[in-house]
Amino acid sequence: MGILPNYQGILCHDHWKPYFNYGLVHALCNACHLHELERAWEQDGQQWAEQMNILLKQINQAFHDAGGCHDRPTSELYSKHYRDLLHGAKSECPAPDATDKNGKRGKVARSKSRNLLERLQKFEDDILRFMDDPIVPFSNTQAENDLRMLKIQQKVSGCFRSMEGAKIFCRIRSYLSTCRKHDLTASEALRLLFQRKWPSFMTSAVPIMDAE
Repeated sequence: MGILPNYQGILCHDHWKPYFNYGLVHALCNACHLHELERAWEQDGQQWAEQMNILLKQINQAFHDAGGCHDRPTSELYSKHYRDLLHGAKSECPAPDATDKNGKRGKVARSKSRNLLERLQKFEDDILRFMDDPIVPFSNTQAENDLRMLKIQQKVSGCFRSMEGAKIFCRIRSYLSTCRKHDLTASEALRLLFQRKWPSFMTSAVPIMDAE
């Protein structure tokens, strides 16, 4: 639709591989990681996964309490704890034995927990980017919230009667959602609209976009 191909900011997403073809820098949704870590702990008994789940929540809470003031020493300390935890997880969740291929082509099958462990190691910078950049969110949950009204409308009405009607609906929802993110209520946003005035933030560019 001409949106992602032209986007040049930080793209926050849930690790769907095609997203890596867009944007300049990426940040990965940690809400997704928390769900996967919870599954690894509850279903596979991976203790490292429970510890990582707790660590990510602690990091997020710490920077939230600090009001987005991310000092380098604190970030480095959390990053070291992150790497140490994953390094210790290798013994609990080892890589599969290459001799188990039995002549089969391709990589040896890995468990979901092992795949998660390797992904957390490989994409450390993208996972922890929220620590060092105040505009990067901890997760892309906001993207799901933005799509929710479209799904509600679809469930209630089934579909739009015309493409023009769909565009009008999306334009209105986009405007109200953006205003809400800038601490402007829907009633105030609509009042300005009918007075033919733009909210003050409309003159500045938004540097980050969530994708779902």
